[in-house]
Amino acid sequence: MQELKSARVALEQLKARKRILSERHRSVTESLTEAQTQYDKLLLLRVAVQDVAKATQQNLEYHISSLVSTALTSVFDDPYEFQLRFVERRGKTEADLIFTKNEQETDNILFSAGGGVADVASFALRVAVWSLKKTRPVLVLDETFKFLSAGLQHKASGMLKMLTEKLGLQIILVSHIPDIISKADKVFPFTNKNGIAALKGDDE
Repeated sequence: MQELKSARVALEQLKARKRILSERHRSVTESLTEAQTQYDKLLLLRVAVQDVAKATQQNLEYHISSLVSTALTSVFDDPYEFQLRFVERRGKTEADLIFTKNEQETDNILFSAGGGVADVASFALRVAVWSLKKTRPVLVLDETFKFLSAGLQHKASGMLKMLTEKLGLQIILVSHIPDIISKADKVFPFTNKNGIAALKGDDE
């Protein structure tokens, strides 16, 4: 009789333990299901963010590449084509500046084509970056295109005029080269006497 009672007690204990384990199993299963749901949502969010980032990069690539290529085409008869490329390196996104001519690519335009092309490209890149935010409608430049050959300087002036009208940008340009300012809306001639700049006519 005592053995039967002991067996019943042991059975009840086992049942109680089973209930506890079943409850724990249910709780863990619910937690795992919730965690899996959250993980799936995060994966979807990650894909969405990557898609938005990719679309943004593609828009930037097109906008900047198009503007710089337009500037180069406006000045040079046989221009380089410019392309901005976003690439992944060592887990980070980097931007490559690629110039192409006759199916040959270079990322060192100064070495490949000289200062004139680099002058025009660097100017166009500054304008392209400005046009993304347009914090101010005025861009101040000093001796831009000074490395550009004399025969192309009037084209650079036309390109300046075209971009300012297209983008709604006002440029204040300091230059001693007449052809560079040939398409300017207004020209203020200055003289330099003993290291002091003065507007012509003011000192007369």
